[in-house]
Amino acid sequence: MFNMFNLIRNESMKHNHRISTWIMTGLLIFAVIGAGLLLKFGPIPDGNETDWKVKLSSQNADFKRNLSDPRIPDSLKKSNEIPLKINEYRLEKDIPPIPTKSLWSFVTGVADLIKLIALFVIIAGALTVATEFSTGSIKLLVIRPVKRWKILLSKYIHTMLYALELLIILFAFSFLVGGILFGFKGISTSYVAYVDGNIIERNMFIHLFGLYGLKCVELVIMATFAFMLSTVFRSSALAIGLALFLTFTGGTIVTLLSSYNWVKYILFANTDLSQYFEGTPIVKGMTMGFSVSMLLIYFAIFNFVSWFTFNKRDISSLS
Repeated sequence: MFNMFNLIRNESMKHNHRISTWIMTGLLIFAVIGAGLLLKFGPIPDGNETDWKVKLSSQNADFKRNLSDPRIPDSLKKSNEIPLKINEYRLEKDIPPIPTKSLWSFVTGVADLIKLIALFVIIAGALTVATEFSTGSIKLLVIRPVKRWKILLSKYIHTMLYALELLIILFAFSFLVGGILFGFKGISTSYVAYVDGNIIERNMFIHLFGLYGLKCVELVIMATFAFMLSTVFRSSALAIGLALFLTFTGGTIVTLLSSYNWVKYILFANTDLSQYFEGTPIVKGMTMGFSVSMLLIYFAIFNFVSWFTFNKRDISSLS
């Protein structure tokens, strides 16, 4: 255990030096501040109208009209049913929507920057092994009295710790910036959600914890994928390029092929677990349990390939 701790610590020291962690952290903070200033002073309406009941009633009329229109496919009607029920609940319980320019609205919107964190973590995962091979420093690691799987595990753990660090920074700074720009008024506001056919009120911190957790699924999977490519091909450029390409295009490709039932077995049809809470599955018949099972299978395959390749590779032949 002590050797493993030393490996992770040493990996952290090299990692910070190699990919300029502070620069990436600074870019993330800059993005949060920039998003806050844009929302605060940009041409975005605050959405805090006093006649919010009239607005929701008007929306409901449109939703009902769409639901009764035979020309609209059933798959699209589902996207009208959920907001209709939520609006009706707000009107019945006299719960106004969260204003666009508010603390919680900002923190929720900034959660999309997890895509930026995914970019940084993919780069970290791709570089952590490939660079050892390209520089030849891998030989210095394997001659230590430590098993290869421990070396690989220390690199993977550090990559995940780096992701966790950025996630904490994102939430902390978005909450701080949102509070400074929009005030902490309404911090006790509840989030109204549609879950399992029922409307519920949920604490905003619990909602954001779940939101971050769902968005982190793709981050972990793609970082693991980049880590595997880095181990197998020993090329950081290939690992970064392929992982980023699939991260930003995988969802679009799956959507275009969603008419085929076999698409549900593709990784990117399952990474967005929010489809089971706020939307409809990409492929009819998919369930939360199915997607989690598929993700666990892919996760196990990526890690097994990384472990098997790293342990079987002939290091002595490297120049």
